[in-house]
Amino acid sequence: MNYLAHALLAGADDDCRLGGLLGDFVKGPLSPRPPQLGAAVVRGLLLHRQIDSFADAHPAFERSRRRISAERRRYSGIIIDMFYDHFLALHWARFCAQPLEAFTAAVYALLARRPLPERLAGILPRMRQEDWLAGYRDPDAVSRALDQIAAHRFRRSNGLGGAGSELAGKHAYFEADFLEFFPAALAYAEEFRARAAEHAVVGPS
Repeated sequence: MNYLAHALLAGADDDCRLGGLLGDFVKGPLSPRPPQLGAAVVRGLLLHRQIDSFADAHPAFERSRRRISAERRRYSGIIIDMFYDHFLALHWARFCAQPLEAFTAAVYALLARRPLPERLAGILPRMRQEDWLAGYRDPDAVSRALDQIAAHRFRRSNGLGGAGSELAGKHAYFEADFLEFFPAALAYAEEFRARAAEHAVVGPS
């Protein structure tokens, strides 16, 4: 999952949502809890990791990955994460009562007022300016983002450039996969958050 999906799946708690958004920037063990991270932030980080594992094992997500052409298949996880944020933005009203623009404004504001890992702090201005959260409604924005990842994230030449064409060629198929997958992801995340909240109430402080 990409940023928009992780922000929504993390739930309404700001700390948990922050943890969900930090998942690509904080690596390594979370037990014992790193002293610079609050308990709810760590729960969000754990949820991020669990959601990624849930996605990798889900039949619809696997089906989407198999739809990617052979020359780009090794990057299919990155590609589908981006495609699914596109469909989440398109179908936002199905999954969240809060308007997308209000939701994304709250997320940007949350990131702006919290200490962030250096890499995330460095990209936040561009994330806000280009509206990475809601902007992927536009397939062209998805294509540009994938081309930028291809050019800047990998040191060696790769087949990720031009991957936006995969979305254009099979848009309806990817959309059907997403609409099968995302309700299951929401239910999984809600169950995770409920278990975590129960543990926080009855478990050790």
